[in-house]
Amino acid sequence: MQKVKRLNPYWKARPLYGRLTVKSDFNSREMIAFLGIYLKDRIRCTIRLYESSCCCSYGCRIGVFFNDKMYHIPVMPTETAQYLVNKPDGVYVDCTFGGGGHTSYLLSEYKNIKVIAFDWDEAASKKFIEREDDFDEKVTFVRDNFKNIKKVLSDLGKNKVDGILADLGVSSKQFDDLDRGFSFNSNVLDMRMDKRKDLTAKEIINSYHSEDLANIFYMFGEEYKSRQIADAICLRRKRGIINTSYELQSVICSVKKFGGKINPATKVFQALRIFVNEELENLKILLSTAPELLSKCGRIVIVSFHSLEDRIVKYNFKQNADDGVYKIITKKVVTASQEEISLNPRSRSAKIRVAEKVNA
Repeated sequence: MQKVKRLNPYWKARPLYGRLTVKSDFNSREMIAFLGIYLKDRIRCTIRLYESSCCCSYGCRIGVFFNDKMYHIPVMPTETAQYLVNKPDGVYVDCTFGGGGHTSYLLSEYKNIKVIAFDWDEAASKKFIEREDDFDEKVTFVRDNFKNIKKVLSDLGKNKVDGILADLGVSSKQFDDLDRGFSFNSNVLDMRMDKRKDLTAKEIINSYHSEDLANIFYMFGEEYKSRQIADAICLRRKRGIINTSYELQSVICSVKKFGGKINPATKVFQALRIFVNEELENLKILLSTAPELLSKCGRIVIVSFHSLEDRIVKYNFKQNADDGVYKIITKKVVTASQEEISLNPRSRSAKIRVAEKVNA
C-alpha cells in the first residue's frame, strides 16, 4: 500500500461546535469540494488533510471524527437546513439526533434557533452528553422514539414547532459497530436501535416459522427470493442456533450469489432491521402527528433511504396537500449531488421530500 503523505496539518475555518477531523485518500480538489459541501466556511473546527497520489477504484473513503472519535457524516446537510428553516429564531425538532451532524449544522447556519433532538439509541444519548457544552443550551435532548413526539413536546410545554426533520438512515457508526448486529460481519445478531426493546433479530431468525420469515423478508425488504432464503434458514437451524450476522449472511449467500456491488444479504438485513425496530409504523405515526404540531408555514423534511419509506412519505404529503393541510415544496425528490456521492457513497440512495403547513 502506498504511503500516505500529510498536507496542511491544520486548516482552521470560522467558529463551530466541536472539533472535526477529516481523514481521506482523495486529492486536494476533491477535498475543496468536500469542504464546500459540508462546511460552508461556517464551522469552527480543526481539519487534518491527508492525501495520496491516487484514489481507490471504488471511490473515496471518508472518516469524520469528533474529538478524535469517528462518527457519521450527515447526508445533504446544506439542502436539509435550507428547506427546514423558515423562521430564523424558531424551534425545530431533529427526530434522529444520532451523532448530532444535522443539529450541529443547523446551529452553525442559524445562530438564533433552538433544537429539540430525539433519539432512542443509547449511543446517541452518550454522544449528546459528550457534546452538550458545545451546544450552548440551544439543544434539548430527549432519549425517546420520535413516534412519541406529541407527548414529549407537550411535556416540554411546546404546542407548536417551526419545523420537523427526520433523517431515517442508519448512521455509519451503527453500521460499523460490530456489537450492534447491523453489519454483515457483526459478532452478534441484534439490530435493535434501542437496547431496552426485547425483540432481537436473533430471536426472529431462530424461532419464526418459514412462512413468517418469508413474509418479513418480502414485505420489509422486497426480497424476491424470500421463500427460498427462509427455507434455507430453517434448514440451517437444524444444525444449531444462528448466533451472528456473519452466519446469517452465509446462509443467505448460499441461496443468492454475489452478482454485483451489492451484498446479496442486503435486503434481508434491511427487512430484519425495519421489523425489529418497527420503523415503518413509527414513521407513519410521526407523519400523522406532524400537521397538528407544525405552526403556520412550518416545514417537515424527511430524508429516506429506500422505496418503502419514500412511498409512505410521498403518499402522506399528497394526501395532506389534497386536504389543504400541506403545500408540497419538493415536486420531485431531492437527491445528493455526484460530488457528495463520490465523497460519501452512503448518500447515493438518500431522498429528501419537503412539505409546508398551510394554516396555523
